[in-house]
Amino acid sequence: MFDTRHLRTFHAVVELGSFSAAARELGYTQPAVSQQMRALERSAGTPLFTRVGRRLRPTDAGRMLFRHASGILRDLSAAEEQIAAVRRLRSGRVRLCTFPSAGATLVPSAVTRLAEEHPGIRVELVETEPPGSLCALQAGECDVTIAFGYGGTVALPDGVAEEDTLAVPLLDDPVVIVLPRDHPLTRKRGVHLSDLADERWIAGCPRCRGNFVTACAAAGFEPDIAFTTDDNLAVQSLVAAGAGIACMPGLVLSCLRHPGVVGRRVEPPAHRTVAAYTLREYARIPATRLLLEVLEDTARRIGAGTVGVTGDGPMAG
Repeated sequence: MFDTRHLRTFHAVVELGSFSAAARELGYTQPAVSQQMRALERSAGTPLFTRVGRRLRPTDAGRMLFRHASGILRDLSAAEEQIAAVRRLRSGRVRLCTFPSAGATLVPSAVTRLAEEHPGIRVELVETEPPGSLCALQAGECDVTIAFGYGGTVALPDGVAEEDTLAVPLLDDPVVIVLPRDHPLTRKRGVHLSDLADERWIAGCPRCRGNFVTACAAAGFEPDIAFTTDDNLAVQSLVAAGAGIACMPGLVLSCLRHPGVVGRRVEPPAHRTVAAYTLREYARIPATRLLLEVLEDTARRIGAGTVGVTGDGPMAG
């Protein structure tokens, strides 16, 4: 194996024709250059120079090594420049995995700000619901994932070690009851689940549906689920048509709301926790760390105002 320092010195010796000239160029002493060249010849197992008068000439092996060394040093220089660009946030790539409502609310503002401040950093977006998104993180298929959970925490799936992950809390997303505009309870600012025991329901994604059924059980009833769909607009369309009512995260209504529905906070207040996750090793990468910081700041700016519900629907602020 050749030492790159020796190759750099060897390249200078061949170009300049002597140890002393190479020493002046590189800031070494001549004995240091001679010592490096002896070490390089030992590594090569053959002489690399012949002396003609005061000048050194490369042997056939030396000329061959010089050609390769030129390419190696050029590639190393390019690598150093590219790594410096990544370190200084002039370039880089971050793969972000998110669920749909965060992808429509938090993510656009965050990636736009990132592009304005650091145009060389590219964000690749993939849409996946948890726990699949957290498994994708563990499998190395993304660098950052935005996930949600109920009960104040985001449960990590089997195979995702807590000690290997870094969590950045983003926001608490309030749970909202979605009603047709002509429903009598739209006159209230908040609706108790127990007041809705006799209603028909449209249920959403499996994780939200599981939390909803648990909340209904705590309120003393088993919900009559007439339809289930992961399509948030379909849920709202069914509600608007009078097919039932729904329980939905506020983030959804803040970015997508059918004109025929009204959102009201559930009482007592309930929410889902939204957080960004990365592997601790990934957090050492400048572009990944920067995206986490931008997501956290974007969530702070959005705050509870954007996902609040009042009057005819979500209140932006």
